[in-house]
Amino acid sequence: MIDHITMAVSDLQKSKLFYERAFEPLGYRLSFGKEGAFWAFDVGGSLFEIQHTDDKPPLTRLHVAFRVRSRAEVEAFYRAALEAGAQDNGSPGPRPEYEENYYACFVLDPDGYNIEAMLNEPAPQGGGAGSA
Repeated sequence: MIDHITMAVSDLQKSKLFYERAFEPLGYRLSFGKEGAFWAFDVGGSLFEIQHTDDKPPLTRLHVAFRVRSRAEVEAFYRAALEAGAQDNGSPGPRPEYEENYYACFVLDPDGYNIEAMLNEPAPQGGGAGSA
C-alpha cells in the first residue's frame, strides 16, 4: 500500500489553498505540516503531501513511500534497491522528526525519484532495529 506521495510545488501557500478547496467535496482534509515547508492531506488512509521547492516549473520531482510490515522489510528493501542500482538517499533508521515511531529508508531510483520504504509503529520489544 502506498503510505504517502509528495509533490514539489512552486507556491506552497497557493497550492495549500487549492488542495484544501479541491479536496473538500471528497472529504479529504489537511492533516499536518509545517508553514513554509510542506503540508499533508489525509486522503482516506494515505497522505497526499505538497512540499516547497525553489525549482521553476515544470516540476517533475516525485516522492513515493511504500508502507511495509516490519523494520526488517525496510532494511531488505534498502539492500535490494542498492543492489539493483539505486543511490542511497537515507539509510534505514528512526525518523523521530516525522513521528515518534517512524522508521524508514530512502533511495533514488534510476531517474532520481525519491523512493521510501517505511512503517510507523513502535519498535518490537527485545529486538534490535532489524527485528520483525
